[in-house]
Amino acid sequence: MATTIPYLSGYDVKPSSTSVLGIVTFTDGTNPIIPNQQQCEAYGYTYNQADGTCSTFKYNTNLNRSFSNESNKFQGANNTTETGTNNTLIIGQNNTVKGLSRNNIIVGNENEIANGVNNASVFGNYGIAERDGEVVIGGGGFSGAGVGKAQSSTITLTGTTTDASATNLFVNGDASTTIIARSSTTSFQGFEATVIGVRTGGSAASGAVNDRICLRITGLVFLKAVDQSSTDLGKSGTTTGWAAEMAFSGTNDMLFAVTGAANMNISWSCTLNIYELKI
Repeated sequence: MATTIPYLSGYDVKPSSTSVLGIVTFTDGTNPIIPNQQQCEAYGYTYNQADGTCSTFKYNTNLNRSFSNESNKFQGANNTTETGTNNTLIIGQNNTVKGLSRNNIIVGNENEIANGVNNASVFGNYGIAERDGEVVIGGGGFSGAGVGKAQSSTITLTGTTTDASATNLFVNGDASTTIIARSSTTSFQGFEATVIGVRTGGSAASGAVNDRICLRITGLVFLKAVDQSSTDLGKSGTTTGWAAEMAFSGTNDMLFAVTGAANMNISWSCTLNIYELKI
């Protein structure tokens, strides 16, 4: 809704925004306001006395879910997709895909894909995908004690460097998509990452295009503390200073940071395996 709607004569509030559910919020020019019935109806909207909301249309959950489920496929009993789920395949029983997600697959029982997660897959029992692009194998939990108690997963990260600064790799190379570390005091995460870096250009006189390195980084994460080690699996050409390590940013963004060299354009790919146990 446009914010240029003028004030009606005799009113000091006006509509400012409409939610995806059709609920209209007003403003007094500074603060958001929940309008009363007179204010709502004066601007031509519908006032719901039961919940005190002002609406521009009546949101139909069943209709929205019906449209979304046109692109979802199910085989098995008691599988659920919440509002905003699209292009999802579920084979099994008692699985749940939270809303606002797309392009996901579940095969097994009692699994879950978290809200807003895209392009993920879960196989087995009691697994949960909480990260974009994640492939999860559920370990069955502990006597059905809930999802994510024991599982493994794989994620691919990519990025580039042009200097010797530590640079984070991201899911699909998208800087808005990070790996979320579980911050619970009962969660432990082992990891094994295979990182490949290949020089693609740059003005550095030393070395040449196709100089390359393959590293393996392993370790254990608890909260934001990490114990890790790095091993060279192979390298060729000038790769002095090239490195990779687990790093953290913000509250619980778990990242892989790679370091290249000055005036070298290097492309990086990381296959990250995570082994999770929640007690």
